[in-house]
Amino acid sequence: MLTLQDAKNRFSAVVEAALAGRPQEVSRRGKPAVVVIASEEYHRLLKAARAERESFAEHLLAFPGEDPGRAQAAPRDVTF
Repeated sequence: MLTLQDAKNRFSAVVEAALAGRPQEVSRRGKPAVVVIASEEYHRLLKAARAERESFAEHLLAFPGEDPGRAQAAPRDVTF
């Protein structure tokens, strides 16, 4: 893992390594911060993630519980 300062100093080498298929991890203040990857790899990962993601409506319909058409509001205790 490279420090941020090392990555700045050797940015061309960091890019070349990423383009060669070796992702470059960079830390900031001792903690992992970013990973530099080739644009082609980024777009491949993005496309794969989108293909696996369900729609928001599908997500809601898969939620366990009562049938939304039959659900009733829970009674509320109102005191004044």
